[in-house]
Amino acid sequence: MTRTIAPRLRILLLLCLAVTGALLAGAGPASAHAALTGSDPAQGVVADKAPTQVSLTFSEKVAMNDDSLRVLDPRGKPVQTGSPVGVSGTTYAVKLKSGLAKGTYTVTYQVVSADSHPVAGAYTFSIGAPSQTVVSGTGPTAGGGIVGWLYAFGRYVSYAGFIVLAGGAAFVLACWQRGAGVRALQRLVVGGWVALTAATLWLLLLRGSYTGSGKVADVFDLDLLGQVLQTKTGAALVSRLLLLAAAALFVAVLFGAYTRREEGTEKRDLTFGLAVGGVVVAAGLATSWAMAEHASTGLQPGIAMPVDVVHLLAVAAWLGGLTALLVALYRAPADTPVEAAAVRRFSRLAFGSVLALVTTGVYQSWRQLGSWSAFTETRYGQLLLVKIGLVAVLVGVAATSRRWTGRLTDRTGAGKAKPDRARKEQVAASRAAGKTGGGKGTGSGDPERAAQLARQRAAVDAARRKHLRDADPNRFGLRRSVLAEAGVAIVLLAVTTALTQTEPGRTEQEAKAATSAAAGSGTSATSGALTLDMPFDTGGTDGKGVVSIDLDPARVGGNEMHVYVQRPNGRAFDIPEVKVSFTLEAQKIGPLSVNPDHITTGHWSANGVQIPVAGDWKIAVTVRTSDIDQATVSKNAQIG
Repeated sequence: MTRTIAPRLRILLLLCLAVTGALLAGAGPASAHAALTGSDPAQGVVADKAPTQVSLTFSEKVAMNDDSLRVLDPRGKPVQTGSPVGVSGTTYAVKLKSGLAKGTYTVTYQVVSADSHPVAGAYTFSIGAPSQTVVSGTGPTAGGGIVGWLYAFGRYVSYAGFIVLAGGAAFVLACWQRGAGVRALQRLVVGGWVALTAATLWLLLLRGSYTGSGKVADVFDLDLLGQVLQTKTGAALVSRLLLLAAAALFVAVLFGAYTRREEGTEKRDLTFGLAVGGVVVAAGLATSWAMAEHASTGLQPGIAMPVDVVHLLAVAAWLGGLTALLVALYRAPADTPVEAAAVRRFSRLAFGSVLALVTTGVYQSWRQLGSWSAFTETRYGQLLLVKIGLVAVLVGVAATSRRWTGRLTDRTGAGKAKPDRARKEQVAASRAAGKTGGGKGTGSGDPERAAQLARQRAAVDAARRKHLRDADPNRFGLRRSVLAEAGVAIVLLAVTTALTQTEPGRTEQEAKAATSAAAGSGTSATSGALTLDMPFDTGGTDGKGVVSIDLDPARVGGNEMHVYVQRPNGRAFDIPEVKVSFTLEAQKIGPLSVNPDHITTGHWSANGVQIPVAGDWKIAVTVRTSDIDQATVSKNAQIG
């Protein structure tokens, strides 16, 4: 059996690499875990006139409240009026007070992305001339501080509780049904249920402060809790609590009525019913994560959510079953040792779970990264590499466990020769029992002494069976390798929890591309100049980049315009053609077309660009990267 494992793993690895390559090569645009991709006024701009509003553009739709977008003057006082409103698509704006003085202003934002994670940041712009400001440029720390750590810990415990609950129950039903009567396994599964329930309540209480103020004092704010219950994440946590009530009934039957049934048709029917009910409840619990996190937004959510559910169930079956096996090997009574057949059944279950994990993991990696460079250039990709490494180590240790499993035998049955040590222990105990019985042998004349004698004999018998069990070198080796697997699994779970709270590589690269264009072009924030950065994707194999428009002095009359086109990594992008147009939709002027001259790689320029009247102009740029691939992106800006 073990000779076939290595070829299977090699075939599995080659298949994964091939599928991963195909997926990453054809990756298209997507978003999850919102990132700021544009702003008006832009970062560092020095404008001659005070803007009437500040607008921010994100990579996806976000949830906002009255304080999500603030603009502070150089003394730190808010100058925005009203609440933020959606302008178009993923752009949100807030109006500013009139008559703003010269100086540097700070824009801070704190929103919640569609995948439930808080996103915050800040930047500055100036009116007239830069000035000193008392406002910190770092902005709010969304999801950070003590509350952030407590929330992360709650997520870790919730994942661990689900894995132990679902995986432990699956181990009992699918691999070792006799284990339903083992007290140690009962405590393990019930402990998983308690941990998941407590962590879910904990996350529900922390959620309002986690996405808002970040203050520990707000954890028990009932108003915040009411707001949380109206969100997608709050609904997911409440649904998880309801499913946990059904899970409690499942556990009660599994360790209650099920253990009292004799083998036969009735027990087989109960086993089938518990299996179906357990799968339904476990899938529902897994869906409570999928419906509110990365899988629920971005590219192909209709496919991503079921894939995420299968992924979580496979993790639970493998790692949760592994935990149950470890408990059975170390804590099962000497008269109820886990049989070799049960270990082999779990080995097959674990192998199937690994296949499911690899298949779903490849799809998730493509969906969240989108390119090979994201593995090394983004934090999500780096954490994913660590996770892949840990899974590889875990599979290697599991292969060792499978070798021990192949050699495992049941050595505690009747008819086996007793080792000398066990025989000596029994003889010594019998002599002690004879002395206790006062020469009556069985102590039948004294019920108390008879009971004491029976306990001594039972203890001797249990010690003998334990010695026989532990004397098996194959069983000892299996216990050690399974313990090593469990240690790696604990670290793997921590990395997985961190991944669920990390911005996916796709959107991190989009945000970097949007902010690197201005730095790469070497432009300075001079008075009156306007700079706009617009990510584009023409859909070809090499179609992603950022186009940056510089208009100076951005006034009515003649202007000098420079267009810079760069790749996502900040390098100049050599493309065939760029066209620019200006439209003042409020007065039905335009589009005024401009065909800039090609200066050098990634740089176009045009002089004497005429802006007839002041207003909120729509600046559209058409970028052509090949004979058939082109895209048009646009932004609005106040000119004049």
